[in-house]
Formats: sequence, structure tokens, C-alpha cells
Amino acid sequence: MITVSIVTYKTDIEELSKCIHSLSTPFVSKIYIIDNSKEKYIENFCLNYANVEYIGSENMGYGAGHNQALRKVLNSSSIYHLVLNSDVYFEPDVLKCLADYMDSNEDVAQVQPNIIYPDGRMQYTCRLLPTPVNLIFRRFLPKKMIGKIDDRYLLRFNDHTQAMNIPYHQGSFMFFRTECFNKVGLFDERFFMYPEDIDITRRMHKYYKTIFWPEVTVVHAHRAASYKNKKMLKIHMINMIKYFNKWGWIFDKERRDWNKQLLKELSYNKKQ
Repeated sequence: MITVSIVTYKTDIEELSKCIHSLSTPFVSKIYIIDNSKEKYIENFCLNYANVEYIGSENMGYGAGHNQALRKVLNSSSIYHLVLNSDVYFEPDVLKCLADYMDSNEDVAQVQPNIIYPDGRMQYTCRLLPTPVNLIFRRFLPKKMIGKIDDRYLLRFNDHTQAMNIPYHQGSFMFFRTECFNKVGLFDERFFMYPEDIDITRRMHKYYKTIFWPEVTVVHAHRAASYKNKKMLKIHMINMIKYFNKWGWIFDKERRDWNKQLLKELSYNKKQ
């Protein structure tokens, strides 16, 4: 049994409808729409689906929105839970494939499929744990200076054709083993938006495998809002500061050890 949560904010109905269509499989028992904008048109849209529950919410952030659904899910018979962006779509059999993979790999708490742009280009959504250079300073440094560092951080040197145990999954499509939240906890609500996906993945990774599994593919119409909107850039920066205050700016032994181990597993030095 799979449950799903989608956080919306003045979301386009056509986009949301395309996303919901991807979930039209008997393996999905419940879809929670947490609407941080409390828009009537989104509430009315949800009435068209028997397995969709609308939750009108104050805008406390992305992770806090999903937590409202997760608290309900943890009191249900859900086996797997999908945290999903409304701008993602895929073939409905993708979820059955991911569930089958998780059924066969009980040490995996979280899995992310291959994610592409609508034009077919790969999105590098599985990454090393970031340093301040990766997530803050790269916005202001010349591309020539940051290029090689960026390629390493985004694992661009790898062909992404094999499964990999990655400590950071981007938050547009995060497929979890529900029971693992009981050990790890829910999203950290001090992050309004952006680093909550890094934080939850690394907390899962501490106790379980968090796998990139490229055997199935989904499409993410990524908008990269913080690159186009000064308000969103400010939100991004503030929350990244909170992230590094929590985990460490320069000294983060877990980050250092896990990144070193992953690069070794992927034969990074041999490919340079």
C-alpha cells in the first residue's frame, strides 16, 4: 500500500491534474494534497477524486506541509510513502516497480528513480552532501572557477546507469519506506524550504540505504525558482544558513566520511 503527499501553493490545476493522473494505480491508497495557499479551486479539484484528501494549511513551509500528511500516514497501514512535487509526472507502473524493488531490498529506506527534464535531459538529483561552496558561494562565483567542483558535487562524472547509495536525494520525488520515519523522525520544520530534502535523506542514510535506482524514469518540469526570483533566492539562502548551522560549515565529519566513501565506490579519482 502506497500513500502520497503533495504540497501545493497557488498551483496550476493542469499541472496538478497531470501529476495526479500519474498516481492512477490501485497500489496508491491515499493522496494528501496539503494546500499552503488555501485556494478554493484546489479544494474543489480534490473533490473529483475519491482517494484524495485536501488539507488546507497555513504556509509553514514545504517540510511542515508534508509532515501534516505523514502524521496521518504513520497511523495508517501505509507501507511506502511518496513525497512528490506537483510538477512531476510519470507512467503509473513506476510506483509498482519501486515498491517491488523495496520489497526485495529491506535495508533500503528511500529510493529515487532516474529524473529527467521534459526535453529528456538528465537532472542530477542525487548528490554528495553539500559544502557551503556547493550551495551558497557557487551562486556568486564564475562558472570557470566552480565547474569542476560542481561536476563532482552533482556526480556528473558517473554515467548513472547503476544503482548507487547516495546521501542526498532532491525532494521532487522521494519514495520512502514508511516505518523508517518512526526511527528517523519527520522533516525538520526549522527549514521553510529547500534543504529539508538534504536533511531527511542524510538522516535516513545514517541508519539505512538511500538508493538511486535508474531502472525507471520520471519527468520533473523543474522551475528552479530561486534562480529567477529574488524573494525565493533570499528564502533559499536563509534556509541554507540554517542547514549549515545545524550540520556544520567547515567541520562535518559525517559529510566528509560519507562523501569520501561514495567517491571511492564510484571510482572518482580513476575517472579524472
